[in-house]
Amino acid sequence: MQWIIKLDEGLARLSILCGWVACVAMLLMAGNVFYDVIARYAFNEVSIGMQEMEWHLYSVVFLLGIPYALRTDGHVRVDVFYSRWSNRAKAWVNLVGALIFVIPFAWLIGIYGYDFAVDSYNMGEGSGDPGGLPHRWLIKSVIPLTAFFIATAGLNMATFAIRVLSGEKEYEEEHSGGGLA
Repeated sequence: MQWIIKLDEGLARLSILCGWVACVAMLLMAGNVFYDVIARYAFNEVSIGMQEMEWHLYSVVFLLGIPYALRTDGHVRVDVFYSRWSNRAKAWVNLVGALIFVIPFAWLIGIYGYDFAVDSYNMGEGSGDPGGLPHRWLIKSVIPLTAFFIATAGLNMATFAIRVLSGEKEYEEEHSGGGLA
C-alpha cells in the first residue's frame, strides 16, 4: 500500500504543477491583453503577433488547467447526486470513471494530437497573417503534452480512489476544490 501512497502523491504534484503553469499563463495573458489594449487605443498600434499570443496563452491556460481541475474535483459532473453519496460510492465512481473514460480519452487525444503537431511541424506551419507568430507546431504540441498530464491526473484519480476505498483517505481532506496549495 505504501507504493500507492507515493504514486498518488507524485501524480498529485504533477497535476498541481500543471495548475501553476496554467496560473502563470493566465497572468501572462492578462498582461498581454493589457498591453494590446493600451497599444491599440492609446497609440493606435496593432500587433498581430500579440493578438495571436493571447489565444496561444489561453490554450495553455485551458489545456493545462484540465489536469488540475481533475485533481481538485473542479470538473463538471452531476453534483446533485454525487455530493450526497458516501466516500466509498464517490471512490467507486471516480475509479471507474478514471479507468473507463479519462485515461482512454487522454490516450485518444494524445494519439491524434501528436499527429496534429507533427503534421504542423512537417509543414512548417506558421501564422497566415503578416506579422503573426511562426512555428504554430509549438502551441499544437501542447495538445499531446496535455493528454499525458490528463492521463496522469486520471491515474491520480484512480490511486486516490483506492486510498479512499482502503479507508486511508477521505475526499473532503484534499478534494475540496481549494487553491494551488
